[in-house]
Amino acid sequence: MAITHKASESSTQLAKACPLNTIGVVGAGVMGAGLAQALAQAGLRTLLIDTSDSILGAALDKVKNNLRFQRLLQKDSVVNPQEVIARIQVSTAYDVLSEADFVIENVTEKLDVKSQVHRQMEEACPAHCIFAANTSAIPITRIAAMSRRPNQVLGMHFMNPVPLKTTVEVIRGYHTSEQTLQVAKRLLSLMGKEAIVVGDSPGFVSNRVLMLTVNEAIFLLHERVAAAEDIDAIFKNCFGHKMGPLETADLIGLDTILFSIEVLYEEFKDSKFRPCPLLKQMVDAGLHGRKSGRGFYNYAD
Repeated sequence: MAITHKASESSTQLAKACPLNTIGVVGAGVMGAGLAQALAQAGLRTLLIDTSDSILGAALDKVKNNLRFQRLLQKDSVVNPQEVIARIQVSTAYDVLSEADFVIENVTEKLDVKSQVHRQMEEACPAHCIFAANTSAIPITRIAAMSRRPNQVLGMHFMNPVPLKTTVEVIRGYHTSEQTLQVAKRLLSLMGKEAIVVGDSPGFVSNRVLMLTVNEAIFLLHERVAAAEDIDAIFKNCFGHKMGPLETADLIGLDTILFSIEVLYEEFKDSKFRPCPLLKQMVDAGLHGRKSGRGFYNYAD
């Protein structure tokens, strides 16, 4: 027990010595924009990377709008939007990550896409840099297998909207070191967020339960057992949930829901994770939820 305690103390001390001056965010979609905002609001220099200037411009616009909305809701807010935006540097080149101490990857839930991104991160980042995968279902150990430094890879599953959520599901992969976990916890603490560390399993804790719930709610709609509003109302009014499962699906994005449930179905080979045909149809039709203007509810008006 004493040896373990000393090892833990040593890891904590080393973690405190690791710099957290510059944080990279790869992927400037809804989650990436929210992460860049949360990091910059915490006073951290943030490098936001994506494939085109138009995507990066839209992400910065989203951050600006979020900050304006935040100031309207919180009259006593001391956040200076100009200072927050000034801390975010955008780029389509991975080379800027040569200055990063910690990088959070947020690209689509497809392993081949993540594989390409992690290879580029590996080449660009300094040796001490830690890699966090913000994934909702893909096993972290599999992602770490792409790296020459798997002990510096972990999962950080942020919830949407990132600036408003105070808890993050942190996933320890097979090779993830204690020092890497401690640095990740310190970063989250700087952001005003709590880390809950879980083991590596497809979907982890949150999405192994949530995706099954959302998919089953879609089956209920598909089978005409109840309307979307009524399904959500039961969860909100009977169980005290802030949002129903279909509202939650629209917020996350139905394409992301489908990717995640397909990963769980493939990983566990269990029919309970089979994607509902209605979910597939809606994704094919481009009805992806809030981000497309329409999902189970209409957001276009």
